[in-house]
Amino acid sequence: MRTAVYDTVSSTDPEELLTTGEAAALLSSTRQHVVDLCERGDLPFTLVGRHRRVRRGDIDAIRTRSERVTRDQRRSLWLAYATVGKIVANPDKAMTLARTNLDLMREQSRGETRRWLAEWQRLVDGPLDRLLELYLSRSLRGRELRQNAPFAGLLSDRERQRVLASWRTSGAA
Repeated sequence: MRTAVYDTVSSTDPEELLTTGEAAALLSSTRQHVVDLCERGDLPFTLVGRHRRVRRGDIDAIRTRSERVTRDQRRSLWLAYATVGKIVANPDKAMTLARTNLDLMREQSRGETRRWLAEWQRLVDGPLDRLLELYLSRSLRGRELRQNAPFAGLLSDRERQRVLASWRTSGAA
């Protein structure tokens, strides 16, 4: 089965039908995210029995769109770069803060946000390299994770303002 997924994911035929799991692998997201895209009407699909199939071309279009980064997303990414510096410098402090923030955020959240908080909990409890990789990813998943990041308070207000000033003058804005 693993070989079949790899072969399908490495194909380039835009008309090829993919499972939601294969589409998720291409989008660096979860299978549920792909299902949600289908249910919202953001991703056309075909039913094969009771299973959704999506065209590779439609997934490629989403990937192309998701790689375009807005001004706000670039700003968020710069703040993430600075945050990652603090995480790497003192991982224990950063993960303790993240766990505390996650507890508070869960108390105040509903719906889709809870899913992202659960994913953050897995990342905080897992290998640090994986957390850093996803936090800095330009993928749709990375952008969604940054929108729900549990690192509030890791950067001081002064550090945050310096990062934003640097971002504005760097030409990245």
